[in-house]
Amino acid sequence: MAKKLKAAIIGSGNIGTDLMIKIMRHSEHLEVGAMVGIDVASDGLARAARMGVATTHEGVDGLTRLPVFRDIDIVFDATSAAAHVRNDAFLRQLKPDVRLIDLTPAAIGPYCVPVVNLDAHIDARNVNMVTCGGQATIPIVAAVSRVARVHYGEIIASISSKSAGPGTRANIDEFTETTSKAIEQIGGAAKGKAIIVLNPAEPPLIMRDTVYCLSEPADEDAVARSIDDMVMAVNRYVPGYRLKQKVQFDRIEGHAPLNIPGVGARMTGLKTSVFLEVEGAAHYLPSYAGNLDIMTSAAMACAERMAAEMLANATA
Repeated sequence: MAKKLKAAIIGSGNIGTDLMIKIMRHSEHLEVGAMVGIDVASDGLARAARMGVATTHEGVDGLTRLPVFRDIDIVFDATSAAAHVRNDAFLRQLKPDVRLIDLTPAAIGPYCVPVVNLDAHIDARNVNMVTCGGQATIPIVAAVSRVARVHYGEIIASISSKSAGPGTRANIDEFTETTSKAIEQIGGAAKGKAIIVLNPAEPPLIMRDTVYCLSEPADEDAVARSIDDMVMAVNRYVPGYRLKQKVQFDRIEGHAPLNIPGVGARMTGLKTSVFLEVEGAAHYLPSYAGNLDIMTSAAMACAERMAAEMLANATA
């Protein structure tokens, strides 16, 4: 099965350019057919052209006019939520079956975290990659959930201010809302909460994530093993993803219950605390921008699996 599927990337900024380089260097089933932007002077478009990729600065309209468009099977959208809604509707008119990997907060399609629920959405025409914090922390909540019922999951994503561009800053509310919902829908928590911190420290710090889960009482060793297994699974497509220290446990007993607003006034059970670090691969983005790297890595992992499935079905 030597053939590769052609992919287009909409958005020639940092995320789109990093994704292009990742695919070129590491993809088994994909090749970059087109890079799409709206700024004729963008570094991403110039770099793509130098690498022999078809380019257009006329947005999704320009993409459809490129000769390579007829061969495009997968489209990555790294623009904005509003633009993705328009792009999805426009492309569906010309290619109803095209697969869209959405790196914006639009969430037209189902949330997708590759190690947790990609199998359930392998045939979806549009999947949403949640958020950087979601990609980093939801696997941990899911790891606890497969051992014990999780009453409450809270995540804090701390990223360097320098790795938070205008899109991230403009979508802070969407980040917290989307991630909170996905903690529940994918992670399995009855209630989820998400917080993002932009850290202005110099030199810039790499992405750090903290996950707190309050679950039913459970065997601590079983929970720790489940988390270790999940960290290894994520690390296969995000090599800089790792535990910062051992998993911590606290038993919340009936004589000293927790009051969690919106969840319960007298909560007891097992509190699991997980501390993560995400270092970027520095393909195009700096290594401290693990928040951006995990998004492009997860998007590529998702598309790789979809492409493998599509190629297998085509040759069956």
